[in-house]
Amino acid sequence: MSKATDVVHHGRDPRRQEGLVNTPVYRGSTVLFPTVAALEQATRNPNDGVFYGRFGTPTHFALQDAISRLEGAAGTVVAASGLQAITVAALALLRAGDHVLAADCVYDPTRRFCEGVLKRFGVETSYVRPDAGGDIAAEFRPNTRLVILESPGSLTFEFQDIPAVAQAARERGAWVMVDNTWATPLLCNPLALGADVVVHAATKYIAGHADAMLGTISCNARSFEPVRGMAQALGVYASPDDCFLALRGLRTLDVRLKRHEATGLALARWLARQPEVECVLHPAFAEFPGHALWRRDFRGACGLFAAVLKPVPKAALEAMLDGLRLFGMGYSWGGFESLAIPVPAAHLKSARRQWPHEGPLLRFHAGLEDPDELIAELDAGFARLRTASRSLPA
Repeated sequence: MSKATDVVHHGRDPRRQEGLVNTPVYRGSTVLFPTVAALEQATRNPNDGVFYGRFGTPTHFALQDAISRLEGAAGTVVAASGLQAITVAALALLRAGDHVLAADCVYDPTRRFCEGVLKRFGVETSYVRPDAGGDIAAEFRPNTRLVILESPGSLTFEFQDIPAVAQAARERGAWVMVDNTWATPLLCNPLALGADVVVHAATKYIAGHADAMLGTISCNARSFEPVRGMAQALGVYASPDDCFLALRGLRTLDVRLKRHEATGLALARWLARQPEVECVLHPAFAEFPGHALWRRDFRGACGLFAAVLKPVPKAALEAMLDGLRLFGMGYSWGGFESLAIPVPAAHLKSARRQWPHEGPLLRFHAGLEDPDELIAELDAGFARLRTASRSLPA
């Protein structure tokens, strides 16, 4: 079946739920067994059915099944956030003395985890150019155990050549983990491209309404048991209520993504025509550096992209952004509301890649509002920027 049909039907079975369309929220800790034999059997095989609340309820299992089917995974583990999904997967695949290679555009909390927690446990991390592709082979060390990719990076939007990196890692016995939050399982499936583990901040597009915190870890056959074992050893637990919200969000994910993509493209094209804009970072633009990889490996785009402005006084940028009403200023993305934030300059500096722009970078999330009204609001924002720029001393 198509992905559009899959998101409607996977992860629910009305025949097992008294005919109810949606899997209900199952909350609970203690699970009762009718006999000693049944209790002992469940203790020996805690992953066969409902054993104890922390190991999951039918609500958790429904979401895990749906994401596994959409990603083509051997199994999925749910976590309390996207960051927890990343950290659990990394801890499952690493041991003291190992080395990690990470694309130099990864989510900043991922970088902090590598340079803080992993370093304390004797794991060293080094960074590679996001566009390294097969050249990443030169960066491997004898103890390189894991490669972390985020394609595209959610601030600077560099795409990585997942198949080329995966081949280099496979030849050297290393794992590859990909943060696939931008694409969702509908637009890209990194496991099919050679990755071992795929993580999502399901907080974002999967839940889709800015009201749930959730992460997912989808694994191929060889990584699933280590990841599930680590999650259970750490006591990782996601709220069944948030799992329910993610299941509900899945049902409209296809139609929402199409609207996010269309609105994002409309905003990106309008922004590219503004004299204050140096360039727009959107993969659908032929001049975008990652355009070819996006066309090859992805089935579309979401609503998250960025625009680089020409140098402008900070006060003028603030005049533009502070007056926005339809665009909120806040972290995360993937919900129904549009967002616009300035990216801190510290996130753009790196020893392993050149950031060629001097002006500010604005990250936009195109929500579900009327695109013409969003453009009108941006138009008014640029008018404020121009007025403020003229009034400021040279």
